[in-house]
Amino acid sequence: MHISVLFLFFLLHTVLAAPLSANETERSLSTLFLSRSCGNDVSEDDARSFEEQFRIDLSNASRNDTDFGLDRVAPISVVWHVVYATAPTTVGNLPDSAISSSISAMNSHYAGSGFSFTLSRVTRTQNPYWFYYADQDTGAETSMKNALHVGGRNVLNVYTVGVGNGFLGYAVFPWKWSYKDGVVILYSSVPGGANTNYNQGKTLTHEVGHWLGLYHVFQGNACSGSGDYVNDTPPQQTSTSGCPSYKDTCAGGGPDSIHNYMDYSYDSCMNQFTPGQISRAKMMAELYRGIS
Repeated sequence: MHISVLFLFFLLHTVLAAPLSANETERSLSTLFLSRSCGNDVSEDDARSFEEQFRIDLSNASRNDTDFGLDRVAPISVVWHVVYATAPTTVGNLPDSAISSSISAMNSHYAGSGFSFTLSRVTRTQNPYWFYYADQDTGAETSMKNALHVGGRNVLNVYTVGVGNGFLGYAVFPWKWSYKDGVVILYSSVPGGANTNYNQGKTLTHEVGHWLGLYHVFQGNACSGSGDYVNDTPPQQTSTSGCPSYKDTCAGGGPDSIHNYMDYSYDSCMNQFTPGQISRAKMMAELYRGIS
């Protein structure tokens, strides 16, 4: 569910104008995210167009789907950019311990997949404009990433900010690499953060899934068609909210993937990728990010 833009701007104006304490501001921001949402919804036409190109790229590389399994790949270097609103230690200025916990949590979520992540650098930037307004496809996002992005297509740049158009995060797919590459997440979604139901670090895991080339498990919002282009995720018509005991939106295809990291469930509900998702992520990582 997306927050209305008008309401969002009203709340941001209130946060910026009123002399709130750090704790009060953090509580105000966390109330924006009562359900998960991310900026990586893809139209069926765009997905179909890319998948056709992907098959061509895979063939040109003399590779096929069966070449990619659960074997380990080289650790992925992570550069973490802490963007915060006010000096020296107030809203958004995550401590090193929160960053380390996030990397540890992500490694546990990807355990058994062959992917692993190593923190190589942390930057800290006080910039209220970036912190509050680095929404997807905005001038704030462009200027932030132009100034801070480090490394090539194989380096995972993570940006923690305040709000993002009602989203918990967004990412750049591997086939769209540019200086705007990376993952942007709400700072309070890290392990132990203020975002109730979304504070076990799984927003980062979800967005990194997109960075590695995965769609949402409800891609296309239909029971027919190619869905998320992964064979072992059942068709799913809608995203999941909360953590239901059971959900099946496409009769006969198997229950919805409510525990999958690429759904919209509570963090407490998410605990799995499928082998097919990992195989796809390996293909994308090698072809488009040079990670193998």
